[in-house]
Amino acid sequence: MLDLSVFASSPVAIVGNAPGLDAAAAIDGAPRVVRFNNAPGFGGRAGSRVTHLALVNRGGQMREWLADPRFLDRPVVRHADAFILPFPRLPAKHNRLEQVCWTREAVARLAPLGRPIHILSEDLHEGARRRLAAGTVGRPNPSTGFLVTLAFLLGGPLGHGSIEAYGFGFDGWPGHPWAAERAWFRQAEADGQLRLHPCHP
Repeated sequence: MLDLSVFASSPVAIVGNAPGLDAAAAIDGAPRVVRFNNAPGFGGRAGSRVTHLALVNRGGQMREWLADPRFLDRPVVRHADAFILPFPRLPAKHNRLEQVCWTREAVARLAPLGRPIHILSEDLHEGARRRLAAGTVGRPNPSTGFLVTLAFLLGGPLGHGSIEAYGFGFDGWPGHPWAAERAWFRQAEADGQLRLHPCHP
């Protein structure tokens, strides 16, 4: 089971990948700053700090990164203090015909940097799916942004507004339940658990 205590303590700015984000000072002023994947705007209008970098560890994006000899030289990777892999490692029998899980390879590639690597658990995924089920047809497939935000929310004191969410556009790959995620974020904000900063074009 994932030890959610690693996500506890100081407030955190969670920076999504929506375009048009312009909040560098506020983001860089947070004690912890979480970014995702290629981190659009990093080093510019989205700020230049990253304490946790979430890297999707299933599918073609990680395969491309692993094939890139300069992957560890990317600025957002070099500056990260820790890494989050959003998906638990798949059993070998589910990863044979076509490899979709790159957890083992990602850990091996990142290990020389000597920084913590946190892997989100299936228990967290189940909790995310339960929270999104009411607004979704079929079995929800939560986005990385939703999963990581939930991990920080569950790891810290609830109801203290310690999460500042920037650049969440609730749009992208059509397999994610964006409407349900948007509704969850708005309810969490109404409950005082986080603050959602709107995107600007």
